[in-house]
Amino acid sequence: DPFVAAVGKGNVYATQFHPEKSGATGLQILNNFLEPSTPVSQPTTPAASSLPHTNGLARRVIACLDVRANDKGDLVVTKGDQYDVREKDGERDVRNLGKPVELAARYFEDGADEVSFLNITGFRDCPLNDLPMIKVLKEASRRVFVPLTVGGGIRGFKDVNGTSYSALDVASSYFRSGADKVSIGSDAVDVAEEYIRTGVRTGQTSIEQISEVYGRQAVVVSIDPKRVYVADPSQVKHKCTKTSKPGPNGEQWCWWQCTVKGGREGRDIGAVELAQAVEALGTGEILLNCIDCDGAKQGFDHELVGAVSDAVSIPVIASSGAGVPEHFTQVFQATRCSAALAAGIFHRQEVNIADVKQHMAENLLPTRL
Repeated sequence: DPFVAAVGKGNVYATQFHPEKSGATGLQILNNFLEPSTPVSQPTTPAASSLPHTNGLARRVIACLDVRANDKGDLVVTKGDQYDVREKDGERDVRNLGKPVELAARYFEDGADEVSFLNITGFRDCPLNDLPMIKVLKEASRRVFVPLTVGGGIRGFKDVNGTSYSALDVASSYFRSGADKVSIGSDAVDVAEEYIRTGVRTGQTSIEQISEVYGRQAVVVSIDPKRVYVADPSQVKHKCTKTSKPGPNGEQWCWWQCTVKGGREGRDIGAVELAQAVEALGTGEILLNCIDCDGAKQGFDHELVGAVSDAVSIPVIASSGAGVPEHFTQVFQATRCSAALAAGIFHRQEVNIADVKQHMAENLLPTRL
């Protein structure tokens, strides 16, 4: 017989949820809501039964795939060191670490909580005509059943025929192809600078347009900052942090300058200020990269991640610098970030996602196993 499974009005939907029918795991969900500090009986699955129990939202582990057309025109997954994706010697070809869909499917099978595609190909025309990336998304969505994020070219465009397309048009094409979220990069810097200057929400920015139609949870802003040392924080307008890593001249303070164009151009806006501005405009999540740590495998920049995650109320994804499973655990323990992301160490199979999550769980971090 027909029955009502869900109701909806506008962008709001409601459905029945019966966690009490899901055994110990469902009861734990209810208990976490009612009494966050009190555990109940443990699940009996082999993976989870031997681990200590912790409450709270699970920390996410995200696999990121930088996708770019190589010199032959094929889309490949690549990874740079401080954003340089070409080989160090020989003919300086684009570094090829595999096929996008195959890697994404492997990460889903390995236990990634989310998969993120970043299209770093320079667009000569409108990204709506970027058929290879659209095809990658469609194929990945058939094999990957965790949230998919796509970034690259999420802004307004005018094609070679003079037809204009909004950022919403571009985002919509990605959503229709299987994306759950879109990540906005350089355009968010322009938007944040203007918002800080005027204090006005126009409703016309890429962030506002997309979040209005699809919800703020669908909008991620990717920040590419680099550390700037200062001797006296009162001499700069940016939010400064006292650092445990003094500068080349013994400076005890620093701020993080936002960049655009793949880190090649610095702007006079700090990562903290940008994160606060885009949150006010409707962003639902921050992807926080770090040019200084990219490819170094020495761990995430805890000072940067801490400064930004303390300044906003939306989730922050720590990115750049992971080299071993311990680095994920350490950034979750040291900061308020909600997720941590890596790329190259997963592509080269230097670190397995399951090992990362096992280490997190053993250190009492809420983890999906």
